[in-house]
Amino acid sequence: MFPYKTSLKFNKSIKEPLYLQLANQFILLIREGKIIPGTKLVGSRTLADLLKVHRKTIVACYEELLLQGWVESVPKKGTFVNKKLPIIQKITLTNATKAFKRQNSGFSFYENNHLLKKITEKRNGFMYVNDGTSDTRLTPTEEIARIYRKIASKKNIYTFLDYNSTHGNIKLREVLAMYLNNSRGLKITKENILITRGSQMGMWLSSQLLLKENDIIVVGETNYSSADITFQYQKAQIKRVSVDENGLVIDQLEKFCKKQSIKAVYITSHHHHPTTVTLSAERRIHLLNLAQKYNFAIIEDDYDYDFNYNHAPILPLASHNISGNVIYIGSVCKTVAPVFRVGYLVASENFVNEAAKLRGYIDRQGDALLELTFAEFIKSGDLDRHIRKLMKIYLQRRDLFCKLLKEELSDYFQFNVPKGGMAVWLRLNKQYSWTQVSEEAIKHKLVIGEWQRYDLANKKHNGIRIGFASYTKEEIIQFIERLTATCKSIKKAL
Repeated sequence: MFPYKTSLKFNKSIKEPLYLQLANQFILLIREGKIIPGTKLVGSRTLADLLKVHRKTIVACYEELLLQGWVESVPKKGTFVNKKLPIIQKITLTNATKAFKRQNSGFSFYENNHLLKKITEKRNGFMYVNDGTSDTRLTPTEEIARIYRKIASKKNIYTFLDYNSTHGNIKLREVLAMYLNNSRGLKITKENILITRGSQMGMWLSSQLLLKENDIIVVGETNYSSADITFQYQKAQIKRVSVDENGLVIDQLEKFCKKQSIKAVYITSHHHHPTTVTLSAERRIHLLNLAQKYNFAIIEDDYDYDFNYNHAPILPLASHNISGNVIYIGSVCKTVAPVFRVGYLVASENFVNEAAKLRGYIDRQGDALLELTFAEFIKSGDLDRHIRKLMKIYLQRRDLFCKLLKEELSDYFQFNVPKGGMAVWLRLNKQYSWTQVSEEAIKHKLVIGEWQRYDLANKKHNGIRIGFASYTKEEIIQFIERLTATCKSIKKAL
């Protein structure tokens, strides 16, 4: 007889009913081939005695198995495992182990070599280089939670719980239109806004609508790696122009336009990613004129507009978008916290409508309650107050970070103090390599990460982007100490 007593166990500390626990164990035994089709199960009274449970539990278990089709009841004979079930194919022990760990699929699929590796799990005691993220410990969780509770408790809240527009919550679109008009000089209405799950979704939707195989998009020689990968995924041709202290060299772009037809230019105009330089006013106007003349789109990713330490924010290209050539992308993720996936795509109404249609097939709609929460968070002035608070803190952190870099590491790195943003563009002296630094840093509990993504064009500039905003004063000191120890160890070994 099958060893029911040792094979079937109950866990009374969980909420799942005993009969379901038992039924699920039977199903697993059947699927694993330990109880084969046609096998007669022991009677309910006998099994109840073996397992020390009430007979009703066993009866309920068998009824559940019967309803799911795993067993069949034969009058006056008993309960049998459904003989029509196919026998599970046996696999070798090695393959069985792999299947249990789910390391390899049992089917083929298309891999993409353009995509970056997955983010590794963080280990305690280690510090991790980021390329400019906010300090989530400063997130105004109480204010956001208060607004969310208030919205969720309204009598008509059920009207927002059903399927709705793929454009995003209408109230948030209205609030954002007013906010962007007032703060960034845009001249838009809610019809020009699509709510997204962060700026990356806006970039992906734009690339899907703009680019087909071999279409040309122009970016900087240094560029945001996720943008490069998004365009490569579309099998577009990426053409690059130089980046200097005034941003993208638009004269090079103009020469290129005279030779070939391009579909789009991707730009981080406010603080170029990764070098942090700002596109000059002269080049902004030049770029807009070229877009109108040669009929290409400008994808303007304004990822950290809010953080400027030396001067007031420069109005985006989208604020001068008379001809409708600019697609403006942004989010509140960088400002508030990455977990709040609320972003926006701003463009002409026909483009927004097409993007909304496409968005519906990858993400039917956003989180309406979260979008309503952020509509109120922005409208009430909480977002602006939060930004003012962060500005003071991040300015202090920038100054300390750059001061210590200069004092402790000037023999190893060159950098310019960024005028805004949350990161520094750090260029390693050519006598050293980031491979050396990355490998040695691990010994000092410092993780550099995928530094190669900063030079996808293989220009060998030896620079990477290091964020400072997410570290406290004490953490900045500790970070610099670990980086200094790393560099000194490398120098000593040479």
